[in-house]
Amino acid sequence: MRRYLYFVTFVAALGGLMFGFETAVINGAIYYVAEHFQLSEFMKGFVVSTALAGCVIGALFIGKPGDKYGRRYMLKIMAALFLFSMLGAGLAANIWMFVIARFLGGIAVGGASVLTPMYISEVSPPKIRGKLVATNQLAIVTGILVAFFSDYMIDSLLHGSWRWMFLAGVVPSAVLWVLLFFISRSPRWLVKIGKNEEAREVIKRVNPEEDADLLMTSIKDSLKEEAANKRVSLMKKPYLRLAIIGIAVGMFNQLAGINVIMYYSTDIFRQAGFSGEAALFQSVLIGLTNLIFTIVAMSIIDRFGRKFLLYVGASGMSVFLGLFSWAFITDTKSGFILLSLLIGYIAFFAFSQGAVIWVILSEMFPNSVRAKGTAMGSFSHWIFNFAIALLFPVVSSMIGVGYVFVFFTVATLLSLLFYRFALIETKGKSLEEIEKLILKK
Repeated sequence: MRRYLYFVTFVAALGGLMFGFETAVINGAIYYVAEHFQLSEFMKGFVVSTALAGCVIGALFIGKPGDKYGRRYMLKIMAALFLFSMLGAGLAANIWMFVIARFLGGIAVGGASVLTPMYISEVSPPKIRGKLVATNQLAIVTGILVAFFSDYMIDSLLHGSWRWMFLAGVVPSAVLWVLLFFISRSPRWLVKIGKNEEAREVIKRVNPEEDADLLMTSIKDSLKEEAANKRVSLMKKPYLRLAIIGIAVGMFNQLAGINVIMYYSTDIFRQAGFSGEAALFQSVLIGLTNLIFTIVAMSIIDRFGRKFLLYVGASGMSVFLGLFSWAFITDTKSGFILLSLLIGYIAFFAFSQGAVIWVILSEMFPNSVRAKGTAMGSFSHWIFNFAIALLFPVVSSMIGVGYVFVFFTVATLLSLLFYRFALIETKGKSLEEIEKLILKK
């Protein structure tokens, strides 16, 4: 039985749920926050992107403390930051208190975006690792849906009460922090610091069907190579190519425009002429679609592989992004048309990039540079996320929403070439097998 493995995965993935909630709760709140604090379009983008600036820092600097103090310990720190962020944003007396609270939450999101998939990948058996790591994405999209739905319900019951939209995140943050005391430390990290017996017990507990001695030997061999390359740099061969690919994975994920939808869909629907409550409800439908198709992707990711999902997803996303840009440019702003196009786009995104990106980043780097490499890929994801969130309100007001989505369409088409020529298929392979395959290429 793998009951404990699933429990450990569930607890770690709660970090993903808070990741989703923290980033998406602003969608329904930003209109009222901007109104309350009388923000310009630039300041609105600044307030949204402040959390993403924190994400950049969290993703960039979490690697070293994650290696030194362990994945579980640093996840506890991230959970505490989630809690402080929700309280601070909900109780902020002025815009700068709000900004600081969102920045702290962003650090937590950035850190969790690296640590959660890393931790899950290090406790998972190879045959189901893709599915378990993708559980993190399921948790993220669940958090997004919870944020959208709670924003909608709070606005319906307490119109304009944006403070409660943030305070709703206090309880799940506290639950995450408490449950982290009941899961084991990563066996790979334990071997790395010399706690071999504890690592063996963890392997037996989380993977009772696997050969613990064989896995221990495999981990030790990988770590010996790490020790031989203690000062290895991602900016030098043979890892430079991997570093560039990791950066590109994060970049193309954001240039598909997904987080413009996650942060500004309510504002986009308002611009199309819908009432605030209707706009919030449509965002809930988008969040629900995101969740459903993430579940579909998780059910087949280890059967069809990572690249297949990326090919199908990028092709479908390009079609719906192009049609959405056409609808805005030609002023075809029928509620049914806009909502249908965004739902189609979200379905293909969730089926592909949404489920695959964190799996790829957790698998593609050798053990000797996994923490650094995963952090770099996540850093790329967040820096492009930050730039797009900051600029979207200003650029869309200058050239129109439709032309912004033309850019996203072209970028998504280009990503197909990147997936074809830069990525390798990793389904069903152990992390050590992937390492040998990657370094041979």
